[in-house]
Amino acid sequence: MRVLITGNMGYVGTEAAKYLRRSRPSAILHGLDNAYFAHCLTGATTLPEATLDAQFYGDLRSAQFDLTGYDAVVQLAAISNDPMGSRFENATFEINQATTASIARAAAAAGVKNFVFASSCSVYGVAPGGPRREADQLNPITAYAKSKIGAEQELLKLDTSMVRTSLRFATACGMSDRLRLDLVLNDFVACALSQGIISVLSDGSAWRPLIDVTDMARAIDWALGRSAENGGRYAVVNVSSDDRNYQIRDLANAVATAIPGTKVMIDTSAPTDSRSYRVDFGLYRSLAPNHQPQVDLNESIRHLIAGMRRMNFQDCDFRSSELMRLKVLERHIANERLTPQLEWRSHLRAIA
Repeated sequence: MRVLITGNMGYVGTEAAKYLRRSRPSAILHGLDNAYFAHCLTGATTLPEATLDAQFYGDLRSAQFDLTGYDAVVQLAAISNDPMGSRFENATFEINQATTASIARAAAAAGVKNFVFASSCSVYGVAPGGPRREADQLNPITAYAKSKIGAEQELLKLDTSMVRTSLRFATACGMSDRLRLDLVLNDFVACALSQGIISVLSDGSAWRPLIDVTDMARAIDWALGRSAENGGRYAVVNVSSDDRNYQIRDLANAVATAIPGTKVMIDTSAPTDSRSYRVDFGLYRSLAPNHQPQVDLNESIRHLIAGMRRMNFQDCDFRSSELMRLKVLERHIANERLTPQLEWRSHLRAIA
């Protein structure tokens, strides 16, 4: 099997590549990345890309996609959260939506059998009431979420026998060789380790579904081999499990339990966070019974604690550090490495 992973040098891609190497030792694995975050290693003793057979560099907005010979494409490349989507809205739609469509069309034309797209449960947005299923109404409130819906719709339009899977991932968490701390659980662990206090800037009642980055890789592995008989030529699937829907205050308290002495401060007078949704993962459970999440909340927390201690993490000001993806992009721009449109300037593009 010959697989191309785009965005492999990010938080999820780094772990997905390692997982796929273990699960598919005979596969030929290639990476393609723009290298925004290549330098953001967190405790890795070897370069994660050493698990790949080849690493390519390029901006997916301008690269020519010759995908002849590949059996599968995993599209992880994205502007990957709400703050970045707000700050770089045009680039978010270009990369997350338009580029996904371009790569998918090229993959179909080249005879690729499986196309896997990393979508998000954030498409449900403001969703009071019961857990949301795939066919329920969407209510995105950010450019990031809207770009994911746009990409899903582009994949639906394709008239092709290529099997396409949009994985609507729950909120990511867990340790990675390119750790991000702009994710709710990861942030709470960082606060507890560096300050001994977790300050929840809302009443803590909002719901979030979670999934560990290892279980995200497990789902990608399933989608790579999915047949049209198992869910159709195009499937949109919520990915996590029903027992991983949590209220924000429960996450904070779980971290405090794991790190004795941590104080949790919840602003009970604050307005309820409008970004609240629970998700039904029954379809994923029925389609992928052998790839269900295995890393529970407490294990994710333990892995984060162990990984961050290996890093000697003590930064009380981590929200201004390069562990926040928005800060990385802003510093690239400030140092004139990137344009405001997130394109490498010519003297660096030639190196890539």
